[in-house]
Amino acid sequence: MPRLRLALAQTNPIVGDLEGNSRGIVAAVRRARDAGADLVAFGEMALSGYPIEDLASRPSFLAACRRRASALAAELGEAGLGDVVVVVGHPDGPFEPRRFTTSNAPTAIAQNVASVMQNGSVVARYAKHHLPNYSVFDEYRIFIPGDELLVLRMRGVDVALIICEDMWQDGGPVNRVATADAGLLLVINASPYERDKNEVRLPLVTRRAVENDTCVAYVNIVGGQDDLLFDGDSVVVDRSGQIVARAPQFVPHLLVVDLDLEGATEHELPADVALVELAAPTAESALPTPITSDVAVVPEELEQIWNALVLGLGDYVRKNGFRSVILGLSGGIDSSVVASMAADAIGASKVYGVSMPSRWSSDHSRSDADDLAERIGLHYETQAIADLVTPIEDQLQLDGIAAENLQARIRGIILMGLSNQKGHLVLTTGNKSELAVGYSTIYGDSVGGFAPLKDVPKMLVWELARWRNLFAERRGETPPIPENSISKPPSAELRPDQTDQDSLPEYEVLDALLEEYINGGLGRTELVERGFDADTVDRIVSLVDHSEWKRRQSAIGTKISRTAFGRDRRLPITYRPTDVS
Repeated sequence: MPRLRLALAQTNPIVGDLEGNSRGIVAAVRRARDAGADLVAFGEMALSGYPIEDLASRPSFLAACRRRASALAAELGEAGLGDVVVVVGHPDGPFEPRRFTTSNAPTAIAQNVASVMQNGSVVARYAKHHLPNYSVFDEYRIFIPGDELLVLRMRGVDVALIICEDMWQDGGPVNRVATADAGLLLVINASPYERDKNEVRLPLVTRRAVENDTCVAYVNIVGGQDDLLFDGDSVVVDRSGQIVARAPQFVPHLLVVDLDLEGATEHELPADVALVELAAPTAESALPTPITSDVAVVPEELEQIWNALVLGLGDYVRKNGFRSVILGLSGGIDSSVVASMAADAIGASKVYGVSMPSRWSSDHSRSDADDLAERIGLHYETQAIADLVTPIEDQLQLDGIAAENLQARIRGIILMGLSNQKGHLVLTTGNKSELAVGYSTIYGDSVGGFAPLKDVPKMLVWELARWRNLFAERRGETPPIPENSISKPPSAELRPDQTDQDSLPEYEVLDALLEEYINGGLGRTELVERGFDADTVDRIVSLVDHSEWKRRQSAIGTKISRTAFGRDRRLPITYRPTDVS
C-alpha cells in the first residue's frame, strides 16, 4: 500500500496582501519539506485572503493574483522546494464575461481556484464547482463555476482535489471521487467559525470518507477577516471516518501526517475528470521514518467562544494597523468582558480604559471600574461628564430620554476625541441582545470601530465572564473581572436607580425569545405557541423590527452564531408588516 506524507498548512492570510501571504506560504512549504512532506496543501484563497467580495470584479486584482501565483511557483523552485507538490487557493481571472456557459452570473469574470505547483510552475488548476449563496457567502454572484474534477497521481496514489462547498453539496465533484477511485480526497477550505459548527462539519468529513471509501484531508484557513473568523481545525480522517490527525483551533499550524493509501488503478475516467501525473519528491527507497501525527484536543465550548472572540478582535486590530484600543469602563459586565478580551488579544499595555461618571453614576460603578483596571493592568483615566452635560441640557432644555441619550453621546464624544488624538481604535461594548432591541444610544454608547460582543447574547456574556475568571484561577492568576460586575443588576445608569429590566424582560426570557425569532425565524403565532407571553412577543418583535436602522450603522463584530447581524441577516429598514404570524 503506497505511503504519502501530507502536510496541511493552516495559515492566517490578509485579504490583498499577496506578497505577505506568499512569504508565509514559502515558509510553510520549507518547514513541510524539512519534515519530508510529498504534498503540502493550503486553504481556500490562502494566497489572496478570503472573502475577497467585489474584488472579484476588479480585473487588475485578478490579474495580480494570477501573476503572483505563477511567481510563487517560481519562487518555490528557486528556493529548492520545487520538487514538493504544493496546492494553493486563490482567485483566477479575469475571464471574458459569458465565456462559460455553466456560469449563473453572466457578468462574473473570476473563478475560485486551487493551483497545483511543482518544479517552478503551475501544473494544474481546479475551479470550484458549487458557489454558495447563503449566510455570509455571495460566490454565486461573483464567480464562474468549474466543471471538472481534478485528480493528481503521485507516488502511486490518486488524489482528488475539491474546494470547500464542493464537499458540502451532494452531486458534482464529490460524487465523482468514488468513480475516479481516488485514494485521498483533499479539500481546501475557508470555512468560518460558528458556535456548534463542529457538530456539522466533522460528521460531514466523516460521511464523505465512508461514502467514497477514501481518506479525506480537510485544511482550513485561520484568523479574523472583518466580521468573519476562521478557526482552522484542519483534520484528516481514514476510510472508516476515524480521525488520524487534527490541527488546533485558532492558531496557524502545520499538520504533517503519514497516510497509507489505496493505490491508483488503471481504469477509464469520465470525461469530466482531469488526471495529472506528478513526480514524487523522493524515491520510494528514500522515504523518511514514519511519524506520529498530532491529534489536537478541541476545547470545551466556552473556551472555544472566548478564543474565537479574542482572535477576531486581535486580528482586526493588527491587520488594520491599530496600535491600541480604547473603551469606556462603566464597571458593568459588558465593558468588563470587552476589556478582558482586549487584554488577551493584544496585551493590557495596549488597552486604554476611560471611566466617565455622570451625576447618576453609583459609587460601585466607579469602584468596579477601578478594580477591573487594576486586575487587568490596563491604562486607566477618569473623565467626569456632569460639567459637560449640564450646559447642553440647559441650552436645549432637554429632559427624559433626550437627556439620558445626551449623557451617552457626551461619552461617545470623549472616546472619539481621545481616539483621534492618540490613534486608538474605539471598542463599543454593546451585546447582541441590546443590539437586537435597539437598547443603545445611536452616536453614544454605540460609537466605535469594532464591537467584540456584537454576536454575543447577554446571558452568554455572563457565562463567558465566569468562565474567564475560573480559567484564571486554574492557572493561579488573578481573575480579571470583578465579581460585583458579574453579580449586580445590569444598568445604563442614565437616571436614578435605573436597571435594564425597567425597559426589557429578564434576559433569560429575552435571549430565548430572540434566539427563536432571529435564529429560528419564527413568527408571532409560533412564538406564542412556544410559551412566550403574547404582549412580550409583540413588544420585542416590534423593537427588533424597528431597530434595523440602528444596526445598519453599528460597528462590525466577530460572527459566532448561525445568524449574526450584518451579512447573515439583511432586512429592509422601511418595513410595515401586515402579518407577523
